[in-house]
Amino acid sequence: MDTDKRLDAVRPYVLSLFRMVVGLLFASHGASTVLGAFGGPDGGQPAVGHWPSWWAGLIQLVCGVLVFAGVGEAGTRVAALLGSGSMAYAYFTVHQKHALWPIENGGEASVMFCWSLLLVTVAGPGAWSLAHLARRVLRASARPSPDPEPELT
Repeated sequence: MDTDKRLDAVRPYVLSLFRMVVGLLFASHGASTVLGAFGGPDGGQPAVGHWPSWWAGLIQLVCGVLVFAGVGEAGTRVAALLGSGSMAYAYFTVHQKHALWPIENGGEASVMFCWSLLLVTVAGPGAWSLAHLARRVLRASARPSPDPEPELT
């Protein structure tokens, strides 16, 4: 088996792992902002409802959890797209005014999350997701149970 075929065979699983890692990191970022987890954000936790920091944190937390879980083909893609868009907004409204390059303006995380979540939007959730698990459970429960063995007398 050549290398391309081997890599193609594991692509859906690696995509799932990528999605889960990005989702977990994104949710952690949001939990830090909204809940003060992991030491909270630099500069202190924003007040509930404060625009845009608290809302951005809530989007990160919710979308991160949904992306991590892989809540279905459409659900995962929508959550990833919303997260990607929020990071693009964060980059252009918060970071880019300080300098052009992300390394100069502190926007590396925003750019990485934006493009990583856009990839999940386009590529989908991969092989391991809640949607695939639910389908497998439904298929298993829809199968007729085997006939009971006749009793011997």
